[in-house]
Amino acid sequence: MAEKSGHGVEIQNNSMQRDILSSQLSVPIVKVSYWTLFRYASRQELSILGLAASCAAVSGAVTPLMTLVLGSLAGQFTGFQAGSTSVSEFNQQLSRLALYFVYLGVGSFVTVFISIEGFSFAGEAITQRTREAYLQAIMGQNIAFFDSVGAGEVVSRITGDMNMIQDGISQKLGLTVAGVTTFFAALAVGFVRSWKLTLVMLSVTVLIILIMGGAGKGMKKYQIQANDAYAVGATVAEEAFTSIRSTTAFGTQPWLAKQFGMHLDNVRRFDFKSKAFLAFMIAAMMAILSFQYGLAFWEGSRLLHDGSISVSKIITVIFSSMLAGVSIGHVAPHFGAFATATAAGQKIFHVIDRKSPLDPMSGTGKRPASVDGEIIFRNVRHVYPSRPDKVVLNDLTLVIPSSKVTAVVGMSGAGKSTLVGLLERFYQPVGGEISLDGWPLQELNLHWLRAQIAIVSQEPVLFNTTVYENIRFGLLGTDLEDVPQEKVAGLIEEAARIANAFDFISNLPGGFQARVGERGMLLSGGQRQRIAIARAVVSNPKILLLDESTASLDPRAERIVRVALDAASKNRTTLVIAHRLSTIKHADNIAVLNAGILVEQGTHEELVRNRGVYHSLVEAQQIESNYPSEAIDFQDGGILGTENAKEPDLMSTQISTDGTSPTDKDQPHYSLWELIKFIWSLNQNEQSWMALGLAVSMGSGTGYSIVAIFYGNSIISLVNPGASTGGHDIDFWCAMFLTLGLALFLLYTLQGMTFAWASSRLIRHARDLTFRAILRQDMTFFDMKENGSGALSSMLSTEAAMIAGMSGATLAALLNFIVSVISAIAVACSFGWKLALVCTSTMPLLLACGFLRTWIMADLEKRTRRQTEAAGFACEAVSAIRTVASLRMERDVCSRYSQMLRQQTKKDFRSLLLSSILYAMSQSLIFFASGLAFWYGGTLIANGEYTVKQFFVCFVAVIWGSQAAGAIFSYAGDMSNARAAAARVMTLLNQTPSMDSWSVTGKDSPVGLKGSIELRSVSFCYPTRPGRLVLKNVTLTAEPGQFIALVGGSGSGKSTVISLLERFYDVVSGGIYVDGNDISTYQVQNYRSQLALVSQETTLHMGTIKDNILADKEDASEAEIIQACKDANIYDYVLSLPDGLYTSVGTKGSLLSGGQRQRIAIAKALLRNPKILLLDEASSALDSASEVAMQAALDRAAKGRTTIAVAHRLSTIQHADMIYVFERGTVLERGNHAELISKGGRYAELVRLQEISLG
Repeated sequence: MAEKSGHGVEIQNNSMQRDILSSQLSVPIVKVSYWTLFRYASRQELSILGLAASCAAVSGAVTPLMTLVLGSLAGQFTGFQAGSTSVSEFNQQLSRLALYFVYLGVGSFVTVFISIEGFSFAGEAITQRTREAYLQAIMGQNIAFFDSVGAGEVVSRITGDMNMIQDGISQKLGLTVAGVTTFFAALAVGFVRSWKLTLVMLSVTVLIILIMGGAGKGMKKYQIQANDAYAVGATVAEEAFTSIRSTTAFGTQPWLAKQFGMHLDNVRRFDFKSKAFLAFMIAAMMAILSFQYGLAFWEGSRLLHDGSISVSKIITVIFSSMLAGVSIGHVAPHFGAFATATAAGQKIFHVIDRKSPLDPMSGTGKRPASVDGEIIFRNVRHVYPSRPDKVVLNDLTLVIPSSKVTAVVGMSGAGKSTLVGLLERFYQPVGGEISLDGWPLQELNLHWLRAQIAIVSQEPVLFNTTVYENIRFGLLGTDLEDVPQEKVAGLIEEAARIANAFDFISNLPGGFQARVGERGMLLSGGQRQRIAIARAVVSNPKILLLDESTASLDPRAERIVRVALDAASKNRTTLVIAHRLSTIKHADNIAVLNAGILVEQGTHEELVRNRGVYHSLVEAQQIESNYPSEAIDFQDGGILGTENAKEPDLMSTQISTDGTSPTDKDQPHYSLWELIKFIWSLNQNEQSWMALGLAVSMGSGTGYSIVAIFYGNSIISLVNPGASTGGHDIDFWCAMFLTLGLALFLLYTLQGMTFAWASSRLIRHARDLTFRAILRQDMTFFDMKENGSGALSSMLSTEAAMIAGMSGATLAALLNFIVSVISAIAVACSFGWKLALVCTSTMPLLLACGFLRTWIMADLEKRTRRQTEAAGFACEAVSAIRTVASLRMERDVCSRYSQMLRQQTKKDFRSLLLSSILYAMSQSLIFFASGLAFWYGGTLIANGEYTVKQFFVCFVAVIWGSQAAGAIFSYAGDMSNARAAAARVMTLLNQTPSMDSWSVTGKDSPVGLKGSIELRSVSFCYPTRPGRLVLKNVTLTAEPGQFIALVGGSGSGKSTVISLLERFYDVVSGGIYVDGNDISTYQVQNYRSQLALVSQETTLHMGTIKDNILADKEDASEAEIIQACKDANIYDYVLSLPDGLYTSVGTKGSLLSGGQRQRIAIAKALLRNPKILLLDEASSALDSASEVAMQAALDRAAKGRTTIAVAHRLSTIQHADMIYVFERGTVLERGNHAELISKGGRYAELVRLQEISLG
């Protein structure tokens, strides 16, 4: 038999237990192909894709038809020059054939438009549905799944990975279909004209396909690894944003940036390898195409010499092969997008295809008609799946009678909250059975079960919406969900009154419609707790679970809420988890747990008489009191203060009608040149590589123009070698193509590798700097609605990566195209300036279409920032997954997320339509330009002004230059995204907060800081809500080494004092002085290093226990860490773990209990050896025994340092040197415990309310 968990129990690895544990964690590995990405395409979208693909194929086939016209015209030219065709006949044929280009141009416009619009529309719709399916799958997962998958990873998947999928199934797919069709249609034309010559050229095509297949496999492999590496880093970032107050107070920004940077280094390595495969593929293809031209002319000359082919057919076949090569060259970069999309789909579909063992959205399971509420734990044994070597509950049997109040108490980590988790079926026990009214829980429908239960947890989570909506969430999944709105409003108001929240809510700007901020951070802890209680009671549940539900309330508010909860508990089953024993002394039964075992149970009186474990816990919470004979007035049961409600001015954070927030409108405007310089600066360490890449790109960009010269000379050499440049024969020009191919392979390889290196490092630098810049901001920045942790995580995932749209492969391609255009015009003008000028006259139209499309895509990108808002919402839901699960919010979350996406899709349709029209125009103009070139060139030949060689050099150079000009703007989306992203990142990096932790200005606080504190007539209001004072003329003094306590009602301003001492904000008037110096004169980071803060809601970071205790104190010794753990009363627990200090704490510390997290936070604070210790409800999550030990440790630690403690549990501060009683932002009373008791005022009232009877 296994030993007790408190002694480090080893679990017997029987197969059933392993199956139960593995089913809660395992994720199936499913094979994801490119076509899997289309799983969620509807019939309508498949029809649209079919039509779009058909049009793309037609548009691709139209281009090779041009080679037939080109061949015929070339035949006319050579015939005219040979004298076999008259001038009149030549002009007649010239006009007829030139008109064919116009027809082809019109056909191209129609088919390209339908193709691009169809793929864009369908791609966005399919990606949106995949996003919805992914979030639905996430919402359906069991809680153990989230012990290793954080909210940051979900944001990374739902933004970055989904964007990759959309990129791979939208426009680029249409362009690829057209390009591949062009390739095969060109080969078909070649076969029709000369199957022998075409067959020779086809042998090279096989090599191209093999190279593309091998490179694609490599790209996919490393892109998957890059995505996975970033997903872990994204979780680090999201945790940092969620716990930003703790991060700022401890100055752990550099440590977190280092942790994030380590993950970014892994991303960079894999990203470079993926891009290196793409670079090799493009280089090999460009070289092979040049070899193919040489092979074609060489074989063509042999066939011409044998008399089995004409010059016209050779030119048609070679033009076809040239067109095939160009089309593959333009399409080749898109294959990287397909490999990336498939790689991104791996983890997406792994989650979608995972069958959760505890699926809240499943329809299976029984739904009894009525519920009495009797709960029985029979021999329950529980182990958390992520820590299979630790027993949490060991053979526990406990009966929770129907309609009675059962309380569970015990040491921190004894398994109390685990009971709540098992009742909610967050986890599956490995042994025993839990039943409700005789029904085993596993036989009941999970959604129905949770609808019978309401829970108020130790750390209540509110959502970033209104107070009204947060309370309404308690009705989801119940019979009251669909009642008329008037009745819902009445239920919400009544619930607020029961929770003693109605008055403070009414005083908020907007009342019930006031926003509460992310995780409710715009409210005080007590206010959040009361809204959570209102949310729990609004549905009148059959079973009420209270897990430290009043831990954040002051004694008077707690008494009022307790009376309300006592009334609400009548005729319903209530399970209360409590450390503050005054809250449960009237319970019908009290169960005492120790190390997962039930050690005693009974009523309060029975357990006190037994003088066992419970009696010792009660004794530990006694408060010394000597009340005056006068009666204490208990009549004032109203709200004790509302000023700490930091609700911002709603107008300051609302989203305007055009979809942008005020920060968008206030964003500085940067010129393109400024943004390019900014991006260049991000690659400062790679500038030598960038310079090499730029130089090589310019060289490789001349390839098309050189091919044009070789092409024209090769054609004339077939008929008259002496007329070619230098009088060389065809063998010479074929050798030139071979040489050019080798040179292009070298140039494109260097270009691709240098930009892959620079691009991967650019993204790494951009994300690193953006993360550091976010952590640099002050609290006002994080108080704003648009700067929630989800939105910031989304920005980090997508915006920083988008910057690469103006670097890397995109920049290389753009440089290639620009140099191609310039060199093409230069070559054409040098061989025939008249024809060159006429041909290039169409380029301004091409450029105009491209620039307009870029502008539209930039506007479209601004609107798609709403996806960031949707991603932020998803992140918030996943971050609070336990609350989402207990409130049955899964379907509501999915529905609201879908609505956010669909609103955006409707607004985007018009922009996509205009973008598609402009792109189609740019493609059709190439045909019109070709027709004009042939008509005018033919006229010049007919007039004897130009030779055939001059014409072909000019034509090939300019037409290819025109194609390059058009291809530039196929990158319009990447460029516009990059420009907008660079502007936002640049704005953030240039944003200097008023309290800048990076600043070196201000004097250093002395190493020998004594720790005297003085608040002189301090008044304060939060920057997001000016004019509403939270503190009013507060004066407070703490001598060095004193223990100062701040008590009072919830929302009275106590925690605000802590925030001001940490310099999260600056005072409006008055001053705060430490050692006689105004703290605003100190260097911020140096000043904060003298302080340590332990707050009410502790969030740990993913990593080990040691990582979380050390944080920025990496030079601390093992002995110092152990001593800090001992002082925090956590060392024995750490020793009981198999991995000790190296035990993983899970995402946000989810693998530890609330009390264990709190003690680790205290150890972290003590390790800093601070001069000033700030405790904001530091022991709220501790049991009585731990609290006593902790208090003794804090008393020892307080020697030589000043301690400011905010407390509701008055037993923790009765020995304070001075106690300040706050009410409505002012100091109502001050004195030590005895003095305040003797006064018989507000403090004495609070003490009386918390006293526990031992008799």
